[in-house]
Amino acid sequence: MQFPESWLRAWADPAIDSQTLSHRLTMAGLEVEDADPYAPPFSGIVVARIESAEPHPNADKLRVCQVNDGSGSLLQIVCGAPNAAAGLLVPLARVGAELPDGMKIGPVKMRGVESSGMLCSARELGLSQDHGGLLELPADLAPGADLRQALDLDDTIFTLKLTPNRADCLSILGVAREVAALTGCDLRPLDVPTVPVTIDDRLPVRVQAPDLCGRFAGRIVRGVNARAATPDWMKARLERAGQRSVSALVDISNYIMLELGRPTHVFDLQRIQGGLTVRWGRDGEQLELLNGQTVTLAPDVGVIETERALESLAGVMGGQASAVTLDTTDVFLEAAFWWPEAIMGLTRRFKLTSEAAHRFERGVDFSTIPAHLDIMTRLILDICGGQAGPLDDQIVRLPAREPVRMRLSRCTRVLGVALSSEQVADVFNRLGLDFEQQGDTFLVTPPAARFDLTIEEDLIEEVARIYGFDRIPDQPPVAPARMRVQPETLYGPHAMRAAMAALDFQEVINFSFVEEAWERDYCGNDQPIRLLNPIASQLAVMRSSLIGGLLANIAHNAKHRQSRVRVFELGRVFSRDASVVDGDLSVAGVSQPTYLAAAAWGPALPEQWGEANRAVDFFDLKRDLESLLGARVSGLRCEVAAHPALHPGRSARVLLDGQPIGWLGEVHPRWAQALDLPHAPVVFELDAEAIAQRVFPKPAELSRQPVVVRDLAIWVDADQPWQSLLDTLEHQIAADPALAVVKDIKLFDIWRDASSGDQRSLALRFWFQGQNATLDEQQIEYCMQGLIDALSRHHGARLRT
Repeated sequence: MQFPESWLRAWADPAIDSQTLSHRLTMAGLEVEDADPYAPPFSGIVVARIESAEPHPNADKLRVCQVNDGSGSLLQIVCGAPNAAAGLLVPLARVGAELPDGMKIGPVKMRGVESSGMLCSARELGLSQDHGGLLELPADLAPGADLRQALDLDDTIFTLKLTPNRADCLSILGVAREVAALTGCDLRPLDVPTVPVTIDDRLPVRVQAPDLCGRFAGRIVRGVNARAATPDWMKARLERAGQRSVSALVDISNYIMLELGRPTHVFDLQRIQGGLTVRWGRDGEQLELLNGQTVTLAPDVGVIETERALESLAGVMGGQASAVTLDTTDVFLEAAFWWPEAIMGLTRRFKLTSEAAHRFERGVDFSTIPAHLDIMTRLILDICGGQAGPLDDQIVRLPAREPVRMRLSRCTRVLGVALSSEQVADVFNRLGLDFEQQGDTFLVTPPAARFDLTIEEDLIEEVARIYGFDRIPDQPPVAPARMRVQPETLYGPHAMRAAMAALDFQEVINFSFVEEAWERDYCGNDQPIRLLNPIASQLAVMRSSLIGGLLANIAHNAKHRQSRVRVFELGRVFSRDASVVDGDLSVAGVSQPTYLAAAAWGPALPEQWGEANRAVDFFDLKRDLESLLGARVSGLRCEVAAHPALHPGRSARVLLDGQPIGWLGEVHPRWAQALDLPHAPVVFELDAEAIAQRVFPKPAELSRQPVVVRDLAIWVDADQPWQSLLDTLEHQIAADPALAVVKDIKLFDIWRDASSGDQRSLALRFWFQGQNATLDEQQIEYCMQGLIDALSRHHGARLRT
């Protein structure tokens, strides 16, 4: 909300400067975003009268003006403005003046004629974008007067950032009430004029929807002059409040809304056939609004209609059918109370802006409607003339102002300040709140303008605002501060993110609501958790996997010519689980675990001269997974299994210490083709809680004995996985103490050709090392024979010759 300080001080004028006033408003919850002078800095600009304006002898579009600047002698100034004429009062930049853009004025010759200064337009002074001619000043100003003082250009323009609950402050009067309560200054009483009723004309109004309109008031005014000029004082206030002057009738309506917070509407009476009916809309009805937009109505949209057509979108905007024009002579003035629930969301639905709806959907004072209409009528009669009819006021159904109870003990406990009942009573009196005191309890009846006072905490907030948040002392906590030891074995989310970033992955954060097709295709989930109110039709279900979002990220980057993408996400997924009850992180029947997922696409390594370019594969991402697990990698197993999103022959279920924790594999070619990817990404997805614990490192003495390396080539059936052979070897080593010298086993080659049939050759490498003595050949041969026997016994392995 924007308004000039001078307008505010016309209602409440505390003995404090602008900066202090801005601070007090901000500390009371009415945040002042900007507080700047109306005009940008300039100097040396005075009021001047053009005494004569003669054509330039050497230029068709220039005039030579003799200008009275109040100094006693006329100045000769060459001017090209089309409206330069004798008798006009305009701004004059004297020699030595400085304009807002930093330009300094000096004497010049223009086409051979001396010019001692410059006559200015509004744009040259930074007052508006109008540069069609000189800025014409009011005729009552004296030549030579400083322009900043004459037009009050140092008037501070406040811009407030109001919270949605403070609809009572969407007006000058509302802010003035706050200023008076905060500073203790006097608030100018509302002067309600007496409107002479000289005609008896009435317009019948029927309110058919009490849940739409709670109060409706209006009156007829005949014989108005719609072409009358809006007074300069009103124009100035509207312009400084960010409102463009349109016509006298529209300006008066806007002025009442800004000053008193009362949205009103002016109907052209000649365009209304019969009376007005207030009702809910019907499906398919259409209404052309004042902004030229045509909207299609529904049963939850309020309208005002006549016998012939729809006239207005109730509480939002008037219609073109009854809009006033400069030829209007008879008008019907309307002010009503529209229920906030009936107006909420309409501007977003119809994609329009409405100052009236902005106020009505937050709640507008319903008790002052007749008084505000009288003030508006008086302004119309004074500016546009005419004759006023009687005021019709229908009270249909108004909100009940239920008393709100506040305990002094509760207020003291919440604020941490021991306030007396007298201090609290003073706060309520300054705010104009009616209350009864029953011992330690205050029973407050909210006024009609305060829709934000409904519970005890609201009243406590009012006490804190007026008492002053900055007066509440800072007190250290009573309880001693104890530092909690961070468990060294905890692998928290920050550590996971750091580890993934170190593995050359970039973090992404995707929506938790996804396309239903993702759940069906990537997760095999035909019954996803649906949203009641999705932000978009395609984002209608909650995700049960992070894979879909990562694939969408890769597809987006691929379309933008990125050839290598490595992304990860740590976030919650959602699935149905009847065993889950209400808790801090879950709702009944829905499990919300945290998953860690990563996806890689493109070359395995960034392009470089030292390595051949190859696509990332299953084993690259498995290596990253092993690096992530660290010391727990010994418990990692990958078992062949099928997943809806993964390649049937290149996917595995990930197990850690025998428990399934996620999936690893290459994306199914079908989904890669659907995403227009030339080759499939590789992904893994893990339960973050399953890897949240690390193994605490245990120190061990390092052997100083030499390491012996032996290779072994064996034939085994091709359908036997390497993991099963490795498990057999590790079991044999654990069972025979003599094999404790086996320190590591690696598979370094696989060979198979047409003559090998259904077998393949595996080449294994063993590392042996004694702890206290060098191993001899007999010990090594014993170990090798024991390992070969275990492979032969359990897997039918035979030596390759």
